[in-house]
Amino acid sequence: MLKRPSIDSRDYRDAMARYAGHVQIATTVHEGVRRGVTVTAACSVSDNPGTVLVCLNHSNPLNELFNQSGIFALNTLMTEHQPLAVAFSGVDHLDVDQRFALAEWDTITTGAPALVGARVVFDCRLIEAKPVATHTIMIGEVIGIRIGEAGPALLYMDRGYHSV
Repeated sequence: MLKRPSIDSRDYRDAMARYAGHVQIATTVHEGVRRGVTVTAACSVSDNPGTVLVCLNHSNPLNELFNQSGIFALNTLMTEHQPLAVAFSGVDHLDVDQRFALAEWDTITTGAPALVGARVVFDCRLIEAKPVATHTIMIGEVIGIRIGEAGPALLYMDRGYHSV
């Protein structure tokens, strides 16, 4: 059997901290229960059909709601949304109602919470969820979209928020 080299997870996290990620909030709702999570691990997969992916830590049992609902919205944040990013990251220990009360939300197509004033919202039907290591890669077909106003994008890099 071949011995596979491995890297230290701390070194990996330190290296990834140098990687700039666009800050987004992934949201869902199932049987009246809402869930929202701040993410930077999200990107386009295809434009035909429009498909995105988002990675969620599956060590948090509350994230199972995304699988149960079969829908999610990827809400792309602007600089002004930094307090939302902090709240939905869990740092402030706010409950779900307190987090969602910090902004105005509506729906587009699926019923997943869509942030009013987001730079863009991708409203998705979950087509695949694949566990990989500590996270689940959720792949969604975009069935609704709302393009908001242009403005400075919120990024996360070097363990802090920045704008472009």
